[in-house]
Amino acid sequence: MIGLIGRKLGMTQIPTEDGSMTAVTVIEAGPCTVIQGKTIERDGYNAVKLAFGDVDAKKLTKPRLAELKKILGEREKYPARVIREFRVDDVSKFQLGQEIKAFEIFDEGERIDITGFSKGKGFQGVTKRWGFSGGPKSHGSKFHSRPGSIGQHTDPGRVYKGRKLAGHEGMKRITVKNLQIAKILPEKNVILVKGAIPGPCGTVVCVKKAKERSK
Repeated sequence: MIGLIGRKLGMTQIPTEDGSMTAVTVIEAGPCTVIQGKTIERDGYNAVKLAFGDVDAKKLTKPRLAELKKILGEREKYPARVIREFRVDDVSKFQLGQEIKAFEIFDEGERIDITGFSKGKGFQGVTKRWGFSGGPKSHGSKFHSRPGSIGQHTDPGRVYKGRKLAGHEGMKRITVKNLQIAKILPEKNVILVKGAIPGPCGTVVCVKKAKERSK
């Protein structure tokens, strides 16, 4: 299922038909350039590799630069800042160097799935990370924001995996399903999606057609 690589630009609101306002996320979706096709006969599966975001040629590795020169010719900048694979049914529909834009594969009102990384919040304690209530805050207490008991005695003599403890919070790969495209701006390669998506402004996201429609 072909999709697009995009960048979250921020959020705004737009008027609806009944006069109310609805919150939307602004996504720069493409254009993405096809730089490789994979087939079942050669690679074991059908997919296309898309590139998004311009980067100076001098900043690319020599193997990547040579690959892009064969496809796009000599340039000062190449669309290679972000590269992702998308599974497709028929690779023959795509040509090397072909540009894919949002309005070519998506329609207004269509349902989509968006994958991105949540905001990173650094190392956090159990209170913020898991919502633990903590211990008494009164004088004499030595149990304020500690996690409490985390294991047993001699048997099993270890801490079970999956125990909720302090650690790095955020920066997890999240997919939000069945979001609706409110509007497409073809001249700006921008789509407006109802609701919120993972990550801060500027984060890279992958946009695909929804696999399952919500009831």
